Amino acid sequence: MENKGYYQDKICIVTGANSGIGYAVSEELLKRGATVYLAGRDQKKISAAAGQLSAFQDHVYTLLVDITKQEQVQSAIDRTAAEAGRLDMLFNNAGIFKPMLFETGTLDDWKSMIDTNLWSVIYGVQAVIPIMLRQGSGHIVNTSSLAGLVPYPMQVIYDTTKYAVVGMSESLRYEYAEKGIRVSVICPGDIATPVFSKIIDSQGQRAAIPEEAYPVDKAASYILDHVAEGDGRIIVPYEPNHLIYGGYILGDKNVEEFLLKHAHDHRVRFEKEGRFI
Repeated sequence: MENKGYYQDKICIVTGANSGIGYAVSEELLKRGATVYLAGRDQKKISAAAGQLSAFQDHVYTLLVDITKQEQVQSAIDRTAAEAGRLDMLFNNAGIFKPMLFETGTLDDWKSMIDTNLWSVIYGVQAVIPIMLRQGSGHIVNTSSLAGLVPYPMQVIYDTTKYAVVGMSESLRYEYAEKGIRVSVICPGDIATPVFSKIIDSQGQRAAIPEEAYPVDKAASYILDHVAEGDGRIIVPYEPNHLIYGGYILGDKNVEEFLLKHAHDHRVRFEKEGRFI
């Protein structure tokens, strides 16, 4: 790919960096020459993540921040920019995934997922835009989901937040292009991360990572390749997810039937086993 040196000496913040896509992207950024501030709200976990990246110890820092708290996000971003002298990239990656039937979801479920998946992105963008405008450069990378492009059933709350992140990111992309600020949105399908283990059924069993899930290290490399190219919308893995998304947009009857069957099968599984995955 071109732009192989895109990340060299870049100052980056990655939220949700202690595991999953956030950790993998942080590691890949370091391999490509960036300085990375790992952001998370659990000191033990974020310190452990930094420890695993000890080979890059001169370029790894930690930020203890609850991304659902605006004042903490603002403070973390301001401190980083002041300490480093600039802030080149913000990866708004932190998020939670809780599949559920709409009728079983509570207002607390709505609030917790919106606070984490959407408000945290708003807080991050609001804090970093003035800095990047002063610099005349910067790159914001927001993590949405394939569920921000295709309305998967049994995850209405999650879909709502992720659709919002896509819309926000794409609007910002055009609004700030002439100001030298790039905006990309990542739309992952099933990626092999610990997020699945957080889904617990009625018997207390944790969900397994789907066999077809895409390796997280390959996802991180693919993401950063396409971010460096300045791509706006990054579906990962591209195949077969682009077919599902494209078919949905074009009203393909096969995709319509796929989503209806998805809803049926998952409802049956939930009613029999108390789980969706």
